[in-house]
Amino acid sequence: MALALAFGGVVGLTSFAAVQTGWARQDHVEVISGPARVIDGDTIDIRGRRIRLEGIDAPESAQTCPGRYAGGILGNWSCGKAATAALIKLIGNRSVTCQSQETDKYDRLIATCFAGGRDVNAEMVRCGHAWAFVKYSRTYVALEAQAKAQKLGVWASLRTAEPAWNYRKHRWAKAKQVAPTGCAIKGNISRGGERIYHAPWSPWYDKVRISTAKGERWFCDEQEAIAAGWRSAVGQ
Repeated sequence: MALALAFGGVVGLTSFAAVQTGWARQDHVEVISGPARVIDGDTIDIRGRRIRLEGIDAPESAQTCPGRYAGGILGNWSCGKAATAALIKLIGNRSVTCQSQETDKYDRLIATCFAGGRDVNAEMVRCGHAWAFVKYSRTYVALEAQAKAQKLGVWASLRTAEPAWNYRKHRWAKAKQVAPTGCAIKGNISRGGERIYHAPWSPWYDKVRISTAKGERWFCDEQEAIAAGWRSAVGQ
């Protein structure tokens, strides 16, 4: 491990005991370190390598949560943007080191990441800016209970905030009803010619209009969009 960190790169190491998450397992541990760019509340990028924080699920960038006081008397708040801001603040200008033994179907590393000696994944749950992603891991369940008891972040309101996985599910179902042949992902081409796809939970999804005459298209899932050469929208 010390060798891997000393060079600040990516190194395959001997397997270690890790939480089974259901993602595609690798036969070695991959370690990557360096300056990180925050994509959203549970995703970062280190030198072009997309990394999904293991065991947590933060609100989507466009997601809102019930008001933070009493019955939500102050109205909804942008918990997705707050989660992104919290991760940016948590990492700061520090070098980030991530350990991964698996990738997901989008070829993202599923990793536990550290900045300034702190478990970034754990801190996001501890401060109430992410849920424990119990579908894949129970690592942060106790921290989630602590945040809930202290009414932090998404737990601040008496009304229950919708977990990110349900938010994505509901947004997908709604978009699918009006999308051509039920394929709800929008493949947009920017003015600069960049091919960008927007899932229904993208902050810009509702504003994007698809023109097939310009070569834009619809996709049935993210894997199809990636295989066709489109990249995901920022904050998605």
